Amino acid sequence: MFDTLSDRLSATFKNLRGKGRLSEADIDATAREIRIALLEADVALPVVRAFIKQVKERAAGAEVSQALNPAQQVIKIVNEELVGILGGETRRLRFAKNPPTVIMLAGLQGAGKTTLAGKLGRWLQQQGHTPVLVAADLQRPNAVNQLSVVAERAGVAVFAPEPGNGVGDPVKVAQDSITYARDKQHDVVIVDTAGRLGIDQELMRQAADIRDAVSPDEVLFVVDAMIGQDAVTTAEAFQEGVGFDGVVLSKLDGDARGGAALSVAQVTGKQIMFASNGEKLDDFDAFHPDRMASRILGMGDMLTLIEKAEQTFSQQEAEKMAAKLAKGPKEFTFDDFLAQMEQVRKMGSLSKLLGMMPGMGQMKEQINNLDEREVDRTAAIIKSMTPAERAEPTLINGSRRARIARGSGVDVSAVKNLVERFFDARKMMSKMAQGGGMPGMPGMPGMPGAGGGKKKGKQQKKTKGKRQSGNPMKRKQEEQAAAARRAEGEQGGAFGIPGAGQDPGDFELPQEFKDMLPPK
Repeated sequence: MFDTLSDRLSATFKNLRGKGRLSEADIDATAREIRIALLEADVALPVVRAFIKQVKERAAGAEVSQALNPAQQVIKIVNEELVGILGGETRRLRFAKNPPTVIMLAGLQGAGKTTLAGKLGRWLQQQGHTPVLVAADLQRPNAVNQLSVVAERAGVAVFAPEPGNGVGDPVKVAQDSITYARDKQHDVVIVDTAGRLGIDQELMRQAADIRDAVSPDEVLFVVDAMIGQDAVTTAEAFQEGVGFDGVVLSKLDGDARGGAALSVAQVTGKQIMFASNGEKLDDFDAFHPDRMASRILGMGDMLTLIEKAEQTFSQQEAEKMAAKLAKGPKEFTFDDFLAQMEQVRKMGSLSKLLGMMPGMGQMKEQINNLDEREVDRTAAIIKSMTPAERAEPTLINGSRRARIARGSGVDVSAVKNLVERFFDARKMMSKMAQGGGMPGMPGMPGMPGAGGGKKKGKQQKKTKGKRQSGNPMKRKQEEQAAAARRAEGEQGGAFGIPGAGQDPGDFELPQEFKDMLPPK
């Protein structure tokens, strides 16, 4: 969603690099480019004015003029101000001292409240809570059925006593859900309320009645991040008519310009608490202003990536795999490779994971064009192998490759490439597990190519000594002569150095020293 804004800001900062000192004209030009970038992203005009004013004041101050790298200081200022307009610190949910905690969702129809209720319920369940979803939207056709389906997919309980479709009292359903939650030991109640196609008095009155009936601990305003400036108008209307404690952004994975996310918190004074960035139930997380600002500026989001890895990967399994790799590369099999690949897939979309890595902003096009099905094809190839082939990939010859290709529906070349990549990955992972560093780095102990690569390796081969003759009689004479030389060196070598004291003309330098001498 923030790709256009991110690209514009990156281009602006690129013009600052290499300048030892920033003039007032440089600061004005940078502020102007940032203003254009924010306006094109559909950020509310009052927010843009306040943001630019703060950036210009700080950029003209001592922290930039006296900095060793003014460009980096400007980026730092923009990053901090972005964090500020996104809400500052991360806002956490407030839980009731005496359960259940009541969370009420409000917003326009089509904002994604029902789906988001399921995502929030699943997220809370992963945090150790026992939520229940309440079907209080009794007017939209099939809203109750939709919530029941979403709850089932999320593995969360649902309270839906009324059929909906215009039948039932939503206020009574919300009230009864509190008693139901206490009886069934649910510590969180998530009330899904009705929406409308536009802001009207009936919507506001019904939402206010439900709020008064259940006294929610949190009222969350769900806003579609793709509607731009209308998001701010709607948020202000809800703030006046119903009031809310926090904002939830839905459809953050859309291709709109993202101005809503940068405007709502600043205009309403209520922080963004959660963000939904995909269609899957797991595409949902707490909103961190500092991490979002980092993504907008193309600096990645390693903290979120680490958190996803910690949620997916078992520490025990990781230690077991490290111990296995330390024993040697042959211990790592295709079964292990497949297990690791499936664990990565559980973390979410590969393109999203790559997008969180610092420096990947320059590869957006390649990341966006990444074929997620390639992982499935790789898994199909591995699953078409026999257990023996997975355990010992060296068994895979030409006929076996052809059989595996037929079983997985790919070309033989795809099987060949996968096996080659597997061997390379196995060597690299084994070296890293043994603490040897990255393979092929010169000067690293035990690394192939250490001290100079392939050329050096050939030279080292030459210094091992003269080749032995293939004639048995001649080879025996050579061995006897070598033994005699060793004996002479041990008995009478000058200074105790074997071979010293011989005719200097018979002494041969090692190849490494020969290379250091000037040509004759």
